[in-house]
Amino acid sequence: MFDSLNISASALTAQRLRMDVASSNIANAQTTRGTYVNGKWEPYRRKMVVMEPRGNSFDQILQGHFENQSQSALQGVRVTGIVDDPTPFNKVYDPTNPDADASGYVSMPNVDISKEMVDLLAASRSYEANVTAFNTGKSMMVKALEIGR
Repeated sequence: MFDSLNISASALTAQRLRMDVASSNIANAQTTRGTYVNGKWEPYRRKMVVMEPRGNSFDQILQGHFENQSQSALQGVRVTGIVDDPTPFNKVYDPTNPDADASGYVSMPNVDISKEMVDLLAASRSYEANVTAFNTGKSMMVKALEIGR
């Protein structure tokens, strides 16, 4: 009975984290000293959220339906981690910057503001859709309880 609410709640949590990570990426888009590695400062590296389904995947459930096997329903989504984006840093010519190398180039974070804004918008829309699904499930349960009166 509460499966739909649990699925929506897990998606809400995951999408909120995705919005937080995108916001952090935007906030650090100009940070040239993000991490200290091997005695040198490296720029901030873009973070990405990795998610996977909890329980059976959609394909496993679909195959079980076609094979008339009884399998449990999807149980939502979970975040498996936050990983660094491996794309190279952006090089900008600025010889006056204290972080410039001998050639005058500064390594800037690999954050693309437009990509982050699209990711933020997609996460926001997904969050809104899951709020709607949660409220619909809740109202269906209330109506079912009213039938019993």
